[in-house]
Amino acid sequence: MIDRTPKIIDNFGRPHTYLRISLTDRCNLRCFYCMPEEGIELIEKPNIMTLEEIIEMARTFRDLGVHTIRLTGGEPLVRKNFDFLVEELSKLGVTLKLTTNGIVLDKYLDLFKKIGLRKINLSLDTLDKAKSIFITKRDYYERIMANLNRALGMDMDLKLNVVLIKGVNDNEINDFIALTKNKNLVVKFIEFMPFKGNKWDWNKGVGREEILHTIGSSFGKIEELHNPKHSTSTNFRVKGHQGSFGIVSTITNPFCDDCNRIRLTADGKMKNCLFATSETDLLSHLRNGEKLDDIIINAIKSKKHSRDGMEVKMEEEHYEQNRSMISIGG
Repeated sequence: MIDRTPKIIDNFGRPHTYLRISLTDRCNLRCFYCMPEEGIELIEKPNIMTLEEIIEMARTFRDLGVHTIRLTGGEPLVRKNFDFLVEELSKLGVTLKLTTNGIVLDKYLDLFKKIGLRKINLSLDTLDKAKSIFITKRDYYERIMANLNRALGMDMDLKLNVVLIKGVNDNEINDFIALTKNKNLVVKFIEFMPFKGNKWDWNKGVGREEILHTIGSSFGKIEELHNPKHSTSTNFRVKGHQGSFGIVSTITNPFCDDCNRIRLTADGKMKNCLFATSETDLLSHLRNGEKLDDIIINAIKSKKHSRDGMEVKMEEEHYEQNRSMISIGG
């Protein structure tokens, strides 16, 4: 019997039971808010966790009370032998989730159904092909939309991640909400967040109240739904719609009080927070044959209460010392 008692607890009494693992910093898209215009220096192959090391890390975190693992990238599905990895992780007795851009999702849907991975977040910032090419610098729009519909047809628990940027896709809020009328999916509107090299400016951001006003003006009554403990979004449904929507308001209304998340980068560094500039090198300890339990438990004690100390505002000198989004894991 596995002891599932949470053991990764920070100095604010928050138990950490949700791990996001970046499988790679490679991606087949080039979204400007995620990858700096000049590109990134890719992690050298010997410094990336092997599949066996990822499995060992996941097992260690599970034994410390983690019950949910989300696989991210870069684009996780471009990781070589992804099918082997996800099958092995499915044996750990945790809830597996995935964030993907959907380009090669069709290759894995049957496998996901077989192993019980149903919770998929698909990054989709626009419903317009020309705009999709502008944002991603690639022409995969039709393939992504086809795979979205395949996933819905296989009864996957599907969420769309939509990063809203003023002057780019903020005029599509209601188009995304229209998708929820007859489709059992969730649209997650994500506030534009600052990372190294993404030229962040909150004047380009779209906040929670503006999103709600836009939707309410067009669709009428909005029902607020129950927000599970540790949820990163506030959740709503337009009255009469089958699907729902959520707002991830990291900038205007942070959800740090109940944070239960830890991140593991593709090169095996533990990040206590998405915005953390300090990291704990777990991979080196693992390769030295050391037990990671105490290292992880001690590392979480340095976690700050909110946004790695940016309690009031996002500070450029702070977030520019962080990694780019693609190097952290979405």
